Amino acid sequence: MKNVVIGIEGLVGSGKTSICRELLNRLPNSIIIHGGNLYRGIVYAFMKNNKDISSLKNIDIVKVMEQLNVKIELENNETVVYVDNQKINEEDLQNQHTSIAVSKAGNIANNTKLFMLGKSIIDNFKEKYNVIVSGRALMEIYPKLDYHFLITASLDERVKRKAIQYKESINLLELREHIIARDELQEKSGFYKEYSNTIKVDVTDCKNAIESTNKVCEYIEEIKNKVK
Repeated sequence: MKNVVIGIEGLVGSGKTSICRELLNRLPNSIIIHGGNLYRGIVYAFMKNNKDISSLKNIDIVKVMEQLNVKIELENNETVVYVDNQKINEEDLQNQHTSIAVSKAGNIANNTKLFMLGKSIIDNFKEKYNVIVSGRALMEIYPKLDYHFLITASLDERVKRKAIQYKESINLLELREHIIARDELQEKSGFYKEYSNTIKVDVTDCKNAIESTNKVCEYIEEIKNKVK
């Protein structure tokens, strides 16, 4: 059976990364491409060089990636981000400061060549693996997705999940406003677009990643047939 490519997009805090990792456990010979983390790595490196995000307007983001020596590698069946040969931990990539900067950058930078690069990365990995891709604008990057999921959840539930993720003392009102601001930026960038083949899955009532992934798997016959 040919390898498949499953695209997982989602609202901020809906749990798409957790779903991807649960799918990884269920789908043999699979990997996760954390597309969002590649973009986060570029923006993270950009800010570490004391650059203002507004200066990315209309700039080719791949040129920025090359200039700052941002790369992805496959480790333990998941992609990780390196900047100048140093691995960047997920906490730095996922913190609030980086997250809001990424949403702003996605709205103003020129992402055309990055989308082309993303397609080539997926094609290369698909030769050997079933590919689970987490990120934004996945249908634009890879129109031949076998499955395109959009994960949603209520705002209250997403605030609760993000508060747990950050593992720190955090003002819930500020976190709520942060998520609303990111939602608005993502929508403005066209990253929550639905297509004719988009499968929208609401995971508000799911207690954990297993339950959320069960809802996703209801739509994937290939996975049902391959579950360990």
